[in-house]
Amino acid sequence: MPSAERAAVAERPGGGWLFAPGVVVRKLLLALMLSLAVLLTLAAGELPAPTVTAAPDAGALADEGPPAAPDDEDGEDELEALEALEAAAVDPSPSVASDVALFGPVGQLPPGSLLRDRLDLALDHAGWSSQELPFELGRVGDVSTFDVSLVRDRYDIPVEMHPLVAQYVRFFQGPGRRWFRRWMSRSHRYIPLMQPILESKGLPRDTVYLAMIESGFNTQAKSWARAVGPWQFIAGTAKMFKLKEDFWVDERRDPVKATHAAADYLSLLHSTLGHWYLAWAGYNTGGGRVRMLIERSGSRDFWELSELKRGFAKETKHYVPKLIACALVARHPEAFGFSLDEFEPEGPFEFDEVPLTDPVDLEVLAVSAGTTVEALRELNPELKRWCTPPASAAAPYVLRIPKGRRATFDEAFARAAPQERLHFKIHRVAKGDTLSKIALRYRSAQEAILRMDGLSSARALKLGLDLMVPVPSAAALAAGSSDVALERQVARARRSGLSAARPQDEIPAGTQAGSGKAMASGTVTVETVGGKTRVTYGVARGDSLWTIARRFDVRVSELKAWNESLGGGRLRVGVGLVVWPGPKADLASSGAPPAPSPMAVAAAPKASASLPTPPRASPAPAVAKGARHTVSAGDSLWSIARAYGATVPQLKAWNRLASSRLKAGQVLVVSAP
Repeated sequence: MPSAERAAVAERPGGGWLFAPGVVVRKLLLALMLSLAVLLTLAAGELPAPTVTAAPDAGALADEGPPAAPDDEDGEDELEALEALEAAAVDPSPSVASDVALFGPVGQLPPGSLLRDRLDLALDHAGWSSQELPFELGRVGDVSTFDVSLVRDRYDIPVEMHPLVAQYVRFFQGPGRRWFRRWMSRSHRYIPLMQPILESKGLPRDTVYLAMIESGFNTQAKSWARAVGPWQFIAGTAKMFKLKEDFWVDERRDPVKATHAAADYLSLLHSTLGHWYLAWAGYNTGGGRVRMLIERSGSRDFWELSELKRGFAKETKHYVPKLIACALVARHPEAFGFSLDEFEPEGPFEFDEVPLTDPVDLEVLAVSAGTTVEALRELNPELKRWCTPPASAAAPYVLRIPKGRRATFDEAFARAAPQERLHFKIHRVAKGDTLSKIALRYRSAQEAILRMDGLSSARALKLGLDLMVPVPSAAALAAGSSDVALERQVARARRSGLSAARPQDEIPAGTQAGSGKAMASGTVTVETVGGKTRVTYGVARGDSLWTIARRFDVRVSELKAWNESLGGGRLRVGVGLVVWPGPKADLASSGAPPAPSPMAVAAAPKASASLPTPPRASPAPAVAKGARHTVSAGDSLWSIARAYGATVPQLKAWNRLASSRLKAGQVLVVSAP
């Protein structure tokens, strides 16, 4: 807390803070101004009118990349969504948000007010649970004045109340409640597994809550910094603590191996830095950074180090308070407003282990264990392929199967193993490679390669990608017969919807859009419409929306807006696309115009009639006073202003717009009335 504010604060015995009324009023006004500023900032950001697109067609010749996984399922999206919400709800100045929570004026704002909505989000007013609580504390009312000494002896990590701790408690109660419920549900699966490991390494058992704030106990969690797994190891630190990451496995995702590594790392940090708060901060920012600040300031107090100029980053300043808040609420959820029926506890992480001396298909292993592939993957999250890694009798791979299934597995696997043994080669994709060429070279099958490597399409391969290529056994090759294991791979792949691509539809590696060398090579017809240049482009084999957009100096979203046939991102050879080219477009003709197709005939007149505004058309045409423009999908104030020779502030003034949000079908005045 800044020194100027300390004079207005009296520290209470329970660890809470009591603010003088004048300071409260000043800070309350500041908080309201900050909230309003955030709203104005969001409103000022220009957002294009929404574009509704259909799901991509697997057989299309254009592909802008795999669809993003849903936020609720993908580890990376889960972390990003929570971090974005946390950044909006937790104020970097702890005392401000604490005071707002104590004296929040939400009720004084009119219903439906954007400012009220934002404050409602940040300051949750949910009622407390009426259930009987398991200890004498009762329900915690004002978090900021909560006497933490009542529960301090229940923890083996240091816990104290600080304004930022109070903020994070409120965050978990309010905006972050959905995520905290999920964390608590997972905790029942992983805390009983992790705590004995931490204790065996000499760490406090409650250190487990560090994994809770790092990943929410999500083994698939991945951060923007490429930290992976429940303890969020980056590659360099993982290697230092002997976590293997290779073609076959990523042990950062394994809850057992990663917990051992995290315990070793935290133990080292604690022995070096001398306090658990500093060890946790070092886990987030690096021990070297913490040591530098200690040497610079002469202090080993985390809270003092957090106030240093050019000290910790905001994330590190919040890291320790967030962990304390997480431990407080997780151990006593009912005291902090949660009811137990909000959680859906996951089953314990229990398993038997079986040694494997050869790589084996996961489906074979699942059938032998009487379970599913998904269950095996959950017990063995380190696996990156559809099979186990190479192994031998001297160095077997130890696979986890559901607890109590060992005897069933041994009997069933003994019958299946001989004909299910996998044989494979590792192939690194080189320039000019296609999946069909690779399959032919190794006497394999495209579908089997797709399945074993987790690929969804055979159209294009990335340069430098390592592929596991299933191959026939030496015995099958010598006998000139088919290989049973390979045939079953193909059958499983087809059942899951994977199919081979025709050689003429494949794009050789190194020439697809991502290589930076490809260029759309279809036919070009140029004409002038209303004083603007318009191109009709004939789609050629191998084209993608990206290469077409790059050739004509436009965006992919603009191509879709100008051509309704591209609603799902699909391209067909011979289709004529309407393009309003940018200033750096390549308009050189590549041949005669394509023969008109039904799609081209349908698309071109519609684009001509509506004349979607090209965002970079130059020079701008003369526009009659009071002219109007109907907003199309993909339009933005910037693109409309450029098309009509106006500015965004002028458009806002002429149309009395408070924000830059547009809706398809909205009519705008585009010149001075």
